[in-house]
Amino acid sequence: MSSGFTPAAPSLAPQPGLPVFAVEIAPPDLSLYLAGNTGIPGFTCLDSGLAGPHVVLVSLIHGNEFAGAIVLKALLDSGFQPLRGKLTLGFANLAAYGRFDAANPIASRFVEEDMNRVWDDYALFGMRRSAELERAREIKPIIDSADILLDLHSMLWPADPVLLCGGGPRGRALGLAVGTPELVVADTGHAGGKRLIDYGRFTEGSPQGAACLLVEAGQHWRQEAVEQSRATICAVLRMAGMMPGAAPTSPGRFAEVVKLITARTNRFGFVREFRGGEIIARAGTLIAHDGDEEIRTPEDNLIMVMPSLKVSHGHTAVRLARLCS
Repeated sequence: MSSGFTPAAPSLAPQPGLPVFAVEIAPPDLSLYLAGNTGIPGFTCLDSGLAGPHVVLVSLIHGNEFAGAIVLKALLDSGFQPLRGKLTLGFANLAAYGRFDAANPIASRFVEEDMNRVWDDYALFGMRRSAELERAREIKPIIDSADILLDLHSMLWPADPVLLCGGGPRGRALGLAVGTPELVVADTGHAGGKRLIDYGRFTEGSPQGAACLLVEAGQHWRQEAVEQSRATICAVLRMAGMMPGAAPTSPGRFAEVVKLITARTNRFGFVREFRGGEIIARAGTLIAHDGDEEIRTPEDNLIMVMPSLKVSHGHTAVRLARLCS
């Protein structure tokens, strides 16, 4: 995708029912890497020729979240070669990304459905068809060969960066070892379908099996999200022995979601603008209304994980997580 975008002049894009969002970074031109070298468009494998893990870095599961894609392109442009094992870099939802328009940046999240809600056998092996399902089926062989996978995302609403590790112990261990962002959150996903981190390869089987993390690197279209994506990628590569330098020495903090709040009506609204990462000190604190129902915190000192300040029926409004020792 070529871009005539000028980062120095942010594009202010009004959206129906949403505030104005500034698009401050340019979508990268991925034309050199669309073919890839794996037989799967958009995926390039860098093989050291030495024994080691297969690390897979995936960007653009959502077509308008390109902070991670900027870092992957820079890595490819640099001629990087892993010190051991194999490293595969991938641009997942190219069809959605090709539609990105800074004047309407939210519209290119997907073409037909959310590509991060299709990662279960029922969807992948079923008869249903969509642009995102077909692409998930196409890239599945690479996902199935990964020992370590990092799924690169960003967030619409202001929030502290966070690593999501799904529900399995391998993801938790990987997240704490990576160490940036420092907060690692375990949850069971969304009502609307399974994410890549929920895929059976990463949650089932032996403790020595494959592991997956999802990094929410910061707010969409901000340079801070690019920098956090870069920091997390480098931490993963160092931990895997693919890049010179020491792995992080300080472990992250771990939190477990104790309540997933899904909007039951189209009249869900928070009582104020919460920021992701904010801690609600007291149990019973009113945080939202869902139609006529009051939504209150069930415990003391719960972390607000990725509150969606404008949410529709059936979608995740917020996760409430408890810090664990």
